[in-house]
Parts: sequence; C-alpha cells; structure tokens
Amino acid sequence: MVFLSLNNITLMLGAKQILNAISLEIQDGQRIGLIGPNGAGKSSLFRLIMGEYQPESGGTITRLKNTSIGYLPQHPELDPHLTSLQAALGGNQRILEISSQLARIEDSLGDPKVYTNENRLASALEKQAALLEEFQQLGGDQFPERVKATLLGLGLSPHELELQIKYLSGGKKKLVALTRTLLANPNVLLLDEPDNHLDLAGKAYLEQLIRVYPGAVVLISHDRYLLDAVVTHIADLEDGRISLFNTDYSTYYMEKQERLARQDELYNIQQREISRIEKAIQRYAIWAKTYDSEKFAKRAHAIQNRLDKMDRIERPILERRRMDLRLNGWRGSSKVLELQHVSMAFDSQPVFNDLNLLLYHGQRLGIVGENGAGKSVLLQLILGNLQPSRGEVLIGPSVKIGYYAQEHETLDFNQTVLDSIRLTGNMSESSAVAFLNHHLFPYRQVHQKISQLSGGERSRLQLAQIVLTGCNFLILDEPTNNLDIPSAEVLETALNDFEGTVLIVSHDRYFLDQTVDQLLVLSKQGRLEFPGAFSDFLASPLSQPYTFLNSSSSR
Repeated sequence: MVFLSLNNITLMLGAKQILNAISLEIQDGQRIGLIGPNGAGKSSLFRLIMGEYQPESGGTITRLKNTSIGYLPQHPELDPHLTSLQAALGGNQRILEISSQLARIEDSLGDPKVYTNENRLASALEKQAALLEEFQQLGGDQFPERVKATLLGLGLSPHELELQIKYLSGGKKKLVALTRTLLANPNVLLLDEPDNHLDLAGKAYLEQLIRVYPGAVVLISHDRYLLDAVVTHIADLEDGRISLFNTDYSTYYMEKQERLARQDELYNIQQREISRIEKAIQRYAIWAKTYDSEKFAKRAHAIQNRLDKMDRIERPILERRRMDLRLNGWRGSSKVLELQHVSMAFDSQPVFNDLNLLLYHGQRLGIVGENGAGKSVLLQLILGNLQPSRGEVLIGPSVKIGYYAQEHETLDFNQTVLDSIRLTGNMSESSAVAFLNHHLFPYRQVHQKISQLSGGERSRLQLAQIVLTGCNFLILDEPTNNLDIPSAEVLETALNDFEGTVLIVSHDRYFLDQTVDQLLVLSKQGRLEFPGAFSDFLASPLSQPYTFLNSSSSR
C-alpha cells in the first residue's frame, strides 16, 4: 500500500534549487533512512511533505485517502506551560476527544430530561457504545500508561513527567515531542534526528519502537548503527537528486560505491562513443562543403539528430569534497592521565566512589553509560573545572589537552568565524580564510557570527580550533551529535591517524567501534573497564548486567 507518492518534485528556496525533479514512494511497512550531507535538503523535504513548502509547478504529492502523517522536526515547539506528561498525552487528539465526549455523555445520563426520554436515552447509550468501542480499538484505557512508559524509556526521569516544558532542556523537550508524535499512531512517521540527545538506553528503546511501528517510518539520522538496526531502505539525497536502496546502511554504502564505479565505466564508454560520432559528423560536414554534396550534408544532419536524442549518462562524482581535518598531535608524557581513588558528590549525593583510572600515551578510551551516570562530571574533573571530593586527578607534565564540548561551550558565540580562528591560531586574515576553507567554510561565511551557524557548522569550527591548539590529549564529548556522516567519517580517520591519546564520551555506537580500543562503562549497575571495542563488549557476557544496553529493558 502506497501511503504517499512524490512525483517530479522540484523545490526552490529563494534562488537556490534544493530538490531537482525527485520522485519517491512511501509504502506501508517501510522504514526509510533519509541520508545526505548537511544542507542537502533532508529537513526541507519533510517540510514540503507537510505543506510548509510548495513545489514548483509540474510536481505533485499524492496522499492515499485518510492517510495521517506525524512529523517530528529538529526543533519542536511545545506549549511551555504544560507538563511533560500533559504535552505527550495531547499527541493523540482522537483519544482526548473521545474521552471528553464520553464524559459529557456520562453527565447527560444523569439528566432527567435524558433518562426519562426513551429516544434520547437510547441515542445517548448508542453513541456511548460506539465511542467506547473506538476507544478500546485505539487503546485508550492503556494510553496514559503507554505515554508514561515511553517518556521514561526514552530518557525522562520520573520527576520530569510533572515538570513544565519551559523547565526542560532542549534535548528533553525533543523527547516529549518524540513521544507525542509516536503515540499519535499516524500512518506515516517523519522523524528528523529523533536520536539526538538520547543515551544508549534511549536509542535501544527507540530502535524497538521503530521496528514494531504499524505504518511507515522515514527517519533522518546520522547514527549509522541505528540505521543498520531499523531501516529497510536508504534514500540518499545528494545534489538535489534522490536514490533509493533496498537495504540497510552498511550494505547501501557498498552498493553505492559499486553503482558509482559502474556509472563511471558507462560514462567513459558513452563519451568515447560520442567522440566517435562527433568526428563522423565533422567528417561528413567537411565532405559536404568540399564536394557541395547534399547527400553528405543530410548524413551529417541525421547523425547529429541521433546524437541529440541520446540519453546522456551523468559523470559521477567519485570523490566529494570533505573537511580536511588533520589532528597531528605529538608524543609527550608516557603516563597521560591517572585517577587515584577519586570520589565525587554533590550535596552529599555520590556521583561515583573510589574511581581509579590509568591512561597511557596512544590509548583510545571510550566512556559510555546512562545519562546521569557521571560522564560529564568525570570530564570536568579531568579538565580541572571541578575538584574531587576525595582522591587525586593527575595529568602528565608534557600533556596538552584539546577539549571538544558537547554544547560548543568553548566557542564565543559573539565572535565571527574568522576572528575565532585568527585569535586561536595567531594567524593573518588570509591564512585564516585558507584554513577555514579546508574545514568547509567558504569565504562568504567567514564573517558570520558563530551564533548564526548551524550545529554541524559549530562542530566543524570547534574541531578546527582544536587543530590549532597543538594538543596531544584529545577529550571529546559527543563529537558526532551534529556532524553529518561524511564529516563523522573524516573525524574517525583523523583520530586513527592522531599521534596522541584520545578520550571520547559518546552514544554513537558505530563511531565508538571505529575509534576506541577500550571502554569505561558507567552505570547504576556499577562501573567496568573493558579491553576492546564497543561491539566486542556487547557480545561479551560482561555486558549482561548493564540493562541500559538491552533494547528490551525499560527504565
């Protein structure tokens, strides 16, 4: 069943073409991962489907009768005065409408004008029975509990259910909006980066919800592990065109390279054929002129018509321009970081007790765990921004730290992009412009204030600043949250080439597998050091006590 069909859709925003004659069908049961570099038009495509943008003439969007669409934008807007639970309950308007109607009918049944009038009583009871049947079909009885379970499963704490939206962080607001969208049960779900701000438990819970969702799901995400876990198709949006692959992300990546190689081969074959035909046209044209021959002129004209009607194969772009990230590093102290019996508490509430950790030059440590397990506190202790309640944090004497902050706190949002680099690297304007160009900032953008940049652009700028620090110990807090997949791959390569030590806090499981060789797991179940990659840990019996890694568990 095709819920939604896009046919020959072109989208212009101002003078810029975002989509170029794309066509796509969204069918029942499909789980489509919509991918593409930042700025490719993924969110614009969602907004076009929702009617916020209008396509150019000639394109059509066809929706199956009675098809409902649920949309989670990147930055959802919710009533700030509602509690989290109230906002999420409001997602399924039909259940709320039925509840209200049933309450009115129940009140009316106590009215003498109704219960003493046989016809009015019968009508009220008949309507009540119909509404109760629909209420049961929609799962109305269990709806409040389902809403609570979903909010808790995705990462809200019990006390946050009764907090007003205005007191929640941006990430928590998005979890409320995600719950609201999921439990409205539309035929088609459009989810724009729903996994941002989720910890590993929340991501596992989201995977389970998407897998069993009774409809179609189109998902924008940069989490390759999530894409592999849930999608049935990949829709690759690039250069305004869309290509559909009937597979998960990892297989798509290999298939795309094969398609590009084949297209390049066919393009070169066709170009040789075009060259041969053009030489034949030139030859006949010369003969026609030399011998004043109409026969040769007609022959040249006929061949030219055949060439004009040829379906031209586009030259594929085999290597796209990416961020040129070079984290050089250098060898300093052999012992980079040591935590000796470190304990930390706030208002007598312990975060962790008697934590010991030793990190040597060249090691790659990933820190994983639930939100609230103390990962950010641990980073602030290492950076010296907090002092432990007990114990010592020791940094090697020849260690220089480069810190990537999850919320980009190391950036001055009032500075321009250019000034931030000139000041960090003590560079001339021309050198700073050239350096920024290597990190995908064109000249027209270097005079923008950092506050005007997107999340992905701020991430690239922060990485560029780290390059200029000349550090040999990298501390990265959720570095892939705002990066598109190509930029995340560049960062992976740069980290693997880095001459230094790396400590990463991340919920990006694919990224962890590519970059770290040991783990520190923090959880309510305790803590554990594991000598291996994230996938190795998941496959190990040692992971079993950590319920936040289990997609079937709830909080």
